[in-house]
Amino acid sequence: MGLALCPEMRKIRGVGGNQPKARALFIPDGGLRAAWDMDMDMERPDRRAEHERAEMITNRKPILALSGAALLALGACAETTANDGYRNTRGGAGLGALLGAATGAIVSDDKGKGAAIGAVAGGIAGAAYGSFLDKQEAELRRDLGGNVQIVNTGDRLVVTMPQDILFATDSAELTGTLRTDLRTVAASLNQYPQTTVQVIGHTDNTGEASYNQQLSARRANSVASVLLSNGVSSSRVQAFGRGEDQPRASNLTPDGRAQNRRVEIVILPTT
Repeated sequence: MGLALCPEMRKIRGVGGNQPKARALFIPDGGLRAAWDMDMDMERPDRRAEHERAEMITNRKPILALSGAALLALGACAETTANDGYRNTRGGAGLGALLGAATGAIVSDDKGKGAAIGAVAGGIAGAAYGSFLDKQEAELRRDLGGNVQIVNTGDRLVVTMPQDILFATDSAELTGTLRTDLRTVAASLNQYPQTTVQVIGHTDNTGEASYNQQLSARRANSVASVLLSNGVSSSRVQAFGRGEDQPRASNLTPDGRAQNRRVEIVILPTT
């Protein structure tokens, strides 16, 4: 049986060449229906944009695969809770591989190859970054007294000194008890010059908030002055107070308030 086109179908077939073509399909019950030919016409801007988007997705597949692998490596590093002295070396390697893969894919004409090379280079740089944080942490733990707390977050070291030992009540004048520890911190900063330092004072919520803010700033400046007097460059050191705004424990108990009265020395790598 031959196929016949209805008037509407003939009208569609008569439209200019940039329109999709219609064809008649025979259906056993005698009916006709139109089916659109979905061949892409590259002369149409919307079709061309759609094709370019599809190519972008295809080109991104190797990048996404490598990035996913780097993320899995980083997650494995984070799951290792044992502090064996290489925690941040592993973490830095994973993060560096991820960032290196992304950067390599962007700057290289061959996206997959660029991502692979970037992942290797970034992993090496990230491992070095984490390695010196681990090393500096180990040395500070060895040399500082038991009253000083050190936290290694992976991208910085936070050295915390209780204000009750550093200062007399309601005073910003340093006592002699922890001056030796401050000199030790200064020596470590001089040994690792590729870092900047934030000295941050904190108080509990006893008294007026505005007064606590001023007191915390004066105490931070007192600690920073010891670092500067022991050779740390002033361009690396920033001192400021947070007052009672960032408690680390509840202010409802004497022990909690004691934990909140503190000075933090935050060591931040710059490379």
